[in-house]
Amino acid sequence: MTPSGTNEGRPPGTPGPASGMSGSAWAAAWELLLPAASAPARARGRSLQAALREAVRSGRLAPGTRLPSSRELASDLGVSRGLVTEAYEQLTAEGYLRSDRGAGTWVGGAVRAAHPRARDLAPRSPGARVDFLPGTPDLSLFPRAAWAAAQRGVLAELPHHALGYPDPRGLPRLRTALAELLARRRGVVADPERVLVVSGVAQATTLLGFVLHARGVRAVGVEDPGTPEHGALYTSAGVRTVPLPLDDEGLALGPLRESGVRVVVTTPAHQFPWGIAYSARRRAELLDWAHSVEGLVVEDDYDGDFRYDRAPVGALQGLDPEHVAYTGSVSKSLAPGLRLGWLLVPASLAEEVVERKRTMDLGNPVVDQALLARFMERGDYDRQLRRCQRAYKERRDVLVSALEEHFPGTRVSGIAAGLHAIATLPLRHGPPSRFLARAAAAGVAVRPLSDYAQTPAGEEGVVRLVLGYAHVPPARIREGVRLMAEAVGA
Repeated sequence: MTPSGTNEGRPPGTPGPASGMSGSAWAAAWELLLPAASAPARARGRSLQAALREAVRSGRLAPGTRLPSSRELASDLGVSRGLVTEAYEQLTAEGYLRSDRGAGTWVGGAVRAAHPRARDLAPRSPGARVDFLPGTPDLSLFPRAAWAAAQRGVLAELPHHALGYPDPRGLPRLRTALAELLARRRGVVADPERVLVVSGVAQATTLLGFVLHARGVRAVGVEDPGTPEHGALYTSAGVRTVPLPLDDEGLALGPLRESGVRVVVTTPAHQFPWGIAYSARRRAELLDWAHSVEGLVVEDDYDGDFRYDRAPVGALQGLDPEHVAYTGSVSKSLAPGLRLGWLLVPASLAEEVVERKRTMDLGNPVVDQALLARFMERGDYDRQLRRCQRAYKERRDVLVSALEEHFPGTRVSGIAAGLHAIATLPLRHGPPSRFLARAAAAGVAVRPLSDYAQTPAGEEGVVRLVLGYAHVPPARIREGVRLMAEAVGA
């Protein structure tokens, strides 16, 4: 029997509510306390304290609630009175409870903890019927069976000592595999000693930003239009970005020289978003500029493996590894959620970049690195690239065909490569704001080229769309283009 009344109508051994507490509230708190009473003897006291603390913190025991006496609660729980007394005293000392001499023990009013809630802030598709937003691969192509087999193999063979803190540059095994792969597929000059394993191009960019800032660099040039993330990442490292225009061959050299920057970020194999490949002349001119100012070209090779009309153009880094920092990742070939990428740096930057990587995260997860190394060594990565290449080429062809059918006169520009295409629609479909509004109303998510401009400009009359197609099945591509055409009366 508790001081609040009788146990009439309750199962034997279940207490009634304490004075000033509703039966439902005490029942809710009781559910937390009961398991503590059955904990092993040596842990019973700590368990009871934790259970009481959680009952107060979660609001099951509200402020101002009077608790049973230590004798009564000990009897109800079947534990010693000393355990309950000790729990009351400990939580009173912490501020969860308050005790008035001769008046009992009460729940204090100091707890202000909010109810925990785990939110998911991952970027999500807008929920459109057809989503042409660029930048996403087809995640259904992820090689689950081969990846699982590689994982089993790695866990079976990885020695115990390898699970300690790794080399901040990455496992030697993976750096060697990456050096061989990048030299073979992208023409990179890759010394495993200067390869860093990073959490994608984002971390590579931030690393370079911090090192450049420490060297006194306060501005870097970026392509305009270009990847929006570059600006945000360099800004986070204290380095501002200077938008630089493009021409038909790549980054325009005149504005670059006039800007005064000594570092420039580029996507020469497949410029994002314009989709052009830098000409051989412009690549040479860019490297001549880097020599003349003792500068650095940062090469973001985000989708260099995917060329559909010919062999991919080799990386710029292969022409001058001492003036080009090269970065890439598996985000387009496997999945962005793996957060695995690489950074190759000139010898003059290597030591500083490695030290910054060490202080940033002490290295990337060992098992994931070993897994990717095995995946590459056994040829699984090459097979995955071929699989993606076939799928993405088909989807680009379907997109071009659908645009020709439903929007006659549309010009698809840029090289046949990557995961997106630029479509310039005939003038009659403008202005862009009206087109985009009607497409959205029809359930089609598209993005205009103007969204990637680094410098604001007035709306132009022509509709230029950046159409991501890699993640969209062929039938859905046709449906999306048809829906847009119907929405705008094409």
